[in-house]
Amino acid sequence: MTLEQLRIFVEVAERQHLTQAAAALFLTPSAVSSSIRALEERYGTPLFDRVGRRIETNQAGRIFLAEARRTLASARTAELALAELGGLQRGSLAIHASHTIASYCLPPLLVRFRQTFPAIELALEVDNTEKVAEAVMQGEADLGFVEGEVNEGSLELTPVGEDRLVIVVGPLHPWADGRVLDKDALLSARWIMREAGSGTRSAFEAALAASGVPSRDLMVALALPSNEAVRSAVMAGAFAGALSELVVAPHLQAGLLAQANFALPARSFTMLRHLERHRSRAAVAFVGLVHGPAR
Repeated sequence: MTLEQLRIFVEVAERQHLTQAAAALFLTPSAVSSSIRALEERYGTPLFDRVGRRIETNQAGRIFLAEARRTLASARTAELALAELGGLQRGSLAIHASHTIASYCLPPLLVRFRQTFPAIELALEVDNTEKVAEAVMQGEADLGFVEGEVNEGSLELTPVGEDRLVIVVGPLHPWADGRVLDKDALLSARWIMREAGSGTRSAFEAALAASGVPSRDLMVALALPSNEAVRSAVMAGAFAGALSELVVAPHLQAGLLAQANFALPARSFTMLRHLERHRSRAAVAFVGLVHGPAR
């Protein structure tokens, strides 16, 4: 069994799709299929169920996926440790971040890091808070940056900034007139929300709970996977949404959205690092930029 076979298996298992995995790996579908078949035949254990034209991991595949991820994470740690011998002349840095931070806070830092350490391969993956925390725990990300709460003992949590959510509506919505909103008003509205697991949604639900408004009683018309999708949906209909000020500021200024009169507390931006995994010099250097005067 080779690391390449493990990488191919993980890509196929995560996507449940041979062609998509092949594209991500820059391989042909036939090469990917041959690698999976060789792995299954070598150990006499099918890892996928072929259902029509689809494939799905079976029980053995799901168990093996966890082991394969751990092995690849360990191999990556060993590779990074060796690459660092050149003093940041080689190596890589994988950062995973939730949507607001990735779009509005990290880009200047990423540019500065690239300018300072041009030989370091830099990769940014964007997902919700839950998935970012999981990537750091699994060793797939060196650093994570999230907006939501994370409760995981294996991670070091460091506040690196803050943000404020605001409730927004379209300019023709009744709330656009600045009326003070109470619990009944919030519960009678139709909402566009981020998906479960996002920092924006969890922060909004926590703020509502602190104000005595049970989020489970909200009338959620749609749950969408990005800030931009929520913003566009609110602009297009008679809905309300809760988003970062960073996301909606230009649209508020242009009159495309209106801010409703209901105050929400500030929320923290948090950096995640694994307490036990190797901390690369590239990661340490990036953390220095985050904490630097130009943050």
